Amino acid sequence: MIIVAISGASGPIMGIRLIEELLNLEEEVAAIVSKTGRKIIEHEVLNNSAYTSLKDLLEKRGVTRKIGLLKEYENSDFFSPSASGSSEFEAVVVVPCSMKTLSAIASGYADNLIVRTCDVAFKEKRRCIIVPRETPLNLIHVENMRKAMVAGAEMVPPVPGFYTHPETIDDVVDFIVGKLLNLLGRKQSLLNSWGSSE
Repeated sequence: MIIVAISGASGPIMGIRLIEELLNLEEEVAAIVSKTGRKIIEHEVLNNSAYTSLKDLLEKRGVTRKIGLLKEYENSDFFSPSASGSSEFEAVVVVPCSMKTLSAIASGYADNLIVRTCDVAFKEKRRCIIVPRETPLNLIHVENMRKAMVAGAEMVPPVPGFYTHPETIDDVVDFIVGKLLNLLGRKQSLLNSWGSSE
């Protein structure tokens, strides 16, 4: 199982697209969306319509039919499986990751399920992939990234590769999602490897 966490930073579409692609690969996905993440989804993805659930959103988007493989957990739910090291998730991806969430992850301040899941990943030697969303970065941000990486996190800043000649925002998003799928060891067709024929 892959945990995908969407925190309160710009770019929740990256997390949504990652979930869609994992489901299309018939992977079980557990999703955690923070309260602020929901507000940003309403603003950036739903054109200021109300967020009800991730399943409803995915059904409206119609990109995947594998919604039955998705489980959703409240960010306050410490009784969810990923809050314990006895759960058997493979990796957690925080996409996007706000600087507040990154600070909590780097400090081990597990006052919500997203941070607790990352804490579990560190202590159980599982993958923790963070997509930090801020620019420009200040030294505190950089130091928090360093601390999280020392603990075992992998940092994937959402920096597009222009060698793919993106034509739309969706192309840029899919580039980042393709990079995440590559890190997770999943086959993907969102971007070609460098040097491969198109």
